[in-house]
Amino acid sequence: MSGSPRRSGMNAGTRRLRWLLLATFCAAFPAAAADVNKVLHVAFVAPENGFDPQATGDLYSNYVNREIFDPLYRYDYLARPYKVVPNTAAALPEISADGLTWTIKVRPGIYFTDDPAFKGKKRELSAADYVYAWKRLIDPKLRSINAQIFDDRLVGAKAAIQAAKKTGQFDYDAPLEGAQAIDRYTIRLKLNYPAYDLLADLTSSGASAVAREVVTAYGDPSGWVMEHPIGTGPYYLKSWRRAQQIVLEANPNFRDVLFPESSQAEDRAIVGEMRGKKLPIIGRIEIAIIEESNPRLLSFEQSQLDYTAIPTDLVTKLLNGDKLKPEYVARGIVHLRGVQPSVTYTYFNMEDPVVGGYTPDKIALRRAISMAYNNDDEIHVIRLDQAQAATQPIPPNVFGYDPSFKGNPTHDVAGAKALLDKFGYVDRDGDGWRDLPDGKPLKLVLASDPSAIYRQFDELWKRSMDAIGIRIEFTKQRFPDTLKQAIAGQLQMWALGNTATNT
Repeated sequence: MSGSPRRSGMNAGTRRLRWLLLATFCAAFPAAAADVNKVLHVAFVAPENGFDPQATGDLYSNYVNREIFDPLYRYDYLARPYKVVPNTAAALPEISADGLTWTIKVRPGIYFTDDPAFKGKKRELSAADYVYAWKRLIDPKLRSINAQIFDDRLVGAKAAIQAAKKTGQFDYDAPLEGAQAIDRYTIRLKLNYPAYDLLADLTSSGASAVAREVVTAYGDPSGWVMEHPIGTGPYYLKSWRRAQQIVLEANPNFRDVLFPESSQAEDRAIVGEMRGKKLPIIGRIEIAIIEESNPRLLSFEQSQLDYTAIPTDLVTKLLNGDKLKPEYVARGIVHLRGVQPSVTYTYFNMEDPVVGGYTPDKIALRRAISMAYNNDDEIHVIRLDQAQAATQPIPPNVFGYDPSFKGNPTHDVAGAKALLDKFGYVDRDGDGWRDLPDGKPLKLVLASDPSAIYRQFDELWKRSMDAIGIRIEFTKQRFPDTLKQAIAGQLQMWALGNTATNT
């Protein structure tokens, strides 16, 4: 698995596609089917940020959020390509002929996990809970990185945002024309323009329902509820030691959801074994935060983890080619391999004075950086061929992927140098490094992680930029701290990733 987080949106970034991950896992499976008393032990490779679906956007927090909270729709991962299906919605949206009005029915009889905020009453999910959650997304005080799902699409959203900025408080009681609960179970969306990709966004954790009573009871001064998530999903948060351990337990009142069917031949065995079983099947999930690959693998070998992605830097220790080594096979460990629907990229802060902007010289600089980066070395040397070059933002097995499209720039040092020369990025003071066209020093600053694998990425970036005469430096922080800087627009460049999950 990638160590890069999934981001729902970087408003000030452009993306350079780098590679698709070949997901490769080791797992020790029990001989018999699991039951609700089973405990699943897993590890995250980076710390979580918190568990408010509208306030968080990193992959690891949202791995947890999507077990606690419910969006209206989800992906069917046993379909090829993956397809969007109803989750808490009764059906797919009814969309008007002009694409501007969407009507969505919420299934009745779905309940939030019991909590004191509900004053001893069962709390049913309603259309108003989704409307409230979506207003939270566009509340400027919340600073949600998922605001782009609705801020430009919904009729009246921009006016509501501007009013909140003027008064310092978002008016949650004021009607929003673009998102209305017209009755207890019906949502009506009015859009400024047709946006059929909105359906995919409605699968994200950021679009999940939250209860206003919970936010009122437990929200911090920023309006975030990071430590007390209460949702309608299959699990609830039992305990949390920040950046150390997360424990989830099965929601005893979770609605009836059965293991899905599949028409794919490769899924026949698992579907046959799981058919008719009610979800969730596992009663408790214990998540450890183990950032370095060697300790993570050691925990797996000592049966402290039930499955793990094979760390990229340890591929040769576990695999012969693409096969698991005999000593692991003898222990009953199963190796699963396939293309993970993830794309990684390096983003540029478009408001940064060095790499940002839309003038021809700035576009040329970003293009030259992309051309100079040695993507092949990343795939073959660092990733040990556990990745393949990405050609487009959409990964394989996701609707819209075009196998014939080849959009990624090729590694071309000579071309990058010529492009920089043409637009005035030359060494003006004789120190061996290129300067900006106005004569000021040209320096890139790439945010990085302190873990060992990222030192290899830093070295590759250094070699790639040295080859075209551009100075580059690195800032080192743990992921949650870097994420905060990114949200505040304080980074120039950072390596991130998107994963095709409902995170």
